[in-house]
Amino acid sequence: MDIKGKVAVITGAGSGIGEAAVMELASRGVKAVAMVDIDRRVEELVPKVESRGMGHLTKAWPYVGDVTDCSFRKAVFADLAERGEVPTICIPAAGITRDALSVKRDRSTGEMTVFPIEDFEAVVRTNLVSPVYWGLEMIAAIASDRTHRSLSQWGPEERIQGTIIFVGSVSAQGNKGQLAYAATKSGLEGAAATITKEAMFYGVRCGVIHPGFTDTAMVQKLDDEFIQKHIIPHTQLRRLIRPEEIADAICFMVTNSAVSGQLWADAGWHPAA
Repeated sequence: MDIKGKVAVITGAGSGIGEAAVMELASRGVKAVAMVDIDRRVEELVPKVESRGMGHLTKAWPYVGDVTDCSFRKAVFADLAERGEVPTICIPAAGITRDALSVKRDRSTGEMTVFPIEDFEAVVRTNLVSPVYWGLEMIAAIASDRTHRSLSQWGPEERIQGTIIFVGSVSAQGNKGQLAYAATKSGLEGAAATITKEAMFYGVRCGVIHPGFTDTAMVQKLDDEFIQKHIIPHTQLRRLIRPEEIADAICFMVTNSAVSGQLWADAGWHPAA
């Protein structure tokens, strides 16, 4: 699937991996990118994105809102339809963490505290439910467009019609203190495998990239001493991954149709038992 001339939808586009993906797609000739984020910074990024293109025009359309809000999601795709555009690349990169031990004992009282269910539900809603439905919305747009063009089941004589790349994490393998986060990232694997089996009817692929510890605002919230003691020594590169490296890997997954399933971009991170 060629990136040049395509329209992409990226959530979490205001920072981190989402922002890096926007910039990488622009540099590779994407026609337009819908930049979705709860932070208004996506509006400030428009000139930077539109000037990133090399020898072509890339349009950047910012959408500010809650990615978990169904009405907001539908409004974004409705606006793209009004512009006469059918997005064919979807990278729902928005995510949150609510890290804490599953069961924690108060050393002074001996009282046990269970991980708050409201935190678990918030992480599931943002990291699992939301990405899946942003992807499904794009599939529906592609399927509708095919119907209007009197096309039914996709065939191998056609080009790939669309690609969804979910942003997982090495935490999908389990990580102490990340019960909710790990559950959602692992859940994306099953969602992607199922979506691919269904969406190939319309020529749409779906995969998951699992980044290791990347130099983003989310990781920067960790104590530097923790990073130096518990992350860097177990990473073969001996540094945090750059967001641009993950963006490059995402584009590889988009353009190479033979790549399916999951891609681990973990920089050789192998945590101690």
